[in-house]
Amino acid sequence: MSGPAQPARDSNGAAPRPLDGITVVSLEHAIAAPFCTRQLADMGARVIKVERPGVGDFARGYDERVKGLASHFVWTNRSKESLTLDLKQPQAAEILGQLLDRADVLVQNLAPGAAARLGLSFDALREKNPRLIVCDISGYGEGGSYQDKKAYDLLIQSESGFLSVTGTPDTPAKAGCSISDIAAGMYAYSGILSALLLRGRTGLGSRIDVSMLESMVEWMGFPMYYAFEGAPPPPRAGASHATIYPYGPFPVGDGSEVMLGLQNEREWAAFCEVVLQQSDVAADSRFNSNSQRVANKEALRVLIVTTFASLSRAQVIERLEAASIANASVNTMIDVWNHPQLAERKRWRQIDSAAGPLPALMPPASNSAFQARMDKIPALGENSASILASLGYSEEQIRSLAQQGVI
Repeated sequence: MSGPAQPARDSNGAAPRPLDGITVVSLEHAIAAPFCTRQLADMGARVIKVERPGVGDFARGYDERVKGLASHFVWTNRSKESLTLDLKQPQAAEILGQLLDRADVLVQNLAPGAAARLGLSFDALREKNPRLIVCDISGYGEGGSYQDKKAYDLLIQSESGFLSVTGTPDTPAKAGCSISDIAAGMYAYSGILSALLLRGRTGLGSRIDVSMLESMVEWMGFPMYYAFEGAPPPPRAGASHATIYPYGPFPVGDGSEVMLGLQNEREWAAFCEVVLQQSDVAADSRFNSNSQRVANKEALRVLIVTTFASLSRAQVIERLEAASIANASVNTMIDVWNHPQLAERKRWRQIDSAAGPLPALMPPASNSAFQARMDKIPALGENSASILASLGYSEEQIRSLAQQGVI
């Protein structure tokens, strides 16, 4: 009896990736579109990142925290090729047109209306390449009175209501990462995958319209329904859960903090018996249901903090584990870089860059059939000559285009 079929391998002995052979052209900057296309590159797609000559994606200049490179850029741009084009020049538009004739996907998050003015709308492009998939990422989507409004991550966090439920009772707070950009980028990524599947059935490309606002409002589903028909919204509760208690960070005797969370009455009883070592508290009428614990959280917090004050973080976690209570360390960025679970699961790889080798986390969705692509972060215009050569341009023509500032 034969064993399971093994995947075919390429000439280098590597198993094929799902997007091998797919070419993506991206007019991208900041985070939302680059984050989307990096996922596509992880899965094997060839991503050609079109950037302005001399300047490039403005995210290249956000900071110099990674050996002189920008932290946002390092995160979202590995495994891509950088082509510089001044799209205001006719020769650049011609080059871009040649690329799009051969491409499978166009991704863009230019300013509202800019892609259409460049002749890059889905309707204009599909006449020459009916298989082309076009993904437009914008702040508010096409149509509506907000269509041309500028949108950045923090502005969308505010517009979507995220800030209204995040922070402390006194002060709203933004997310510590680019959550609106990430949401839009991931919907663009999944939308492109869906469009590729659809094209496999119909033979035709399609347009994907991704709105940052709508991406974030989708993620706001719980607080929105919690506040259904004018009901009070979830209160801002800092790092604690807004509607479940105890569920949040608590200080311990060694000066650190422990995050813990209870979900039901069985866990509450175990928490009192094993962690607090005060079984009688479980039946206290102030705390004998989640709604009562939320209503009397200040009194319960005093009781918990008093108990933890004589214990180290390791001792508290030991008790929580013994009681099968979910818990976590309140880690810093240094703690995460050195997290034992990531090391034990061998989740770090080295990628190349203009600044030398850099660590990079493997994509979270591991697949047993292939290894994700994790190649170099391109320098600005690093691949311009090779891309143009693949289109048939001679060395002399490429030098001339560089001299004219086209590339």
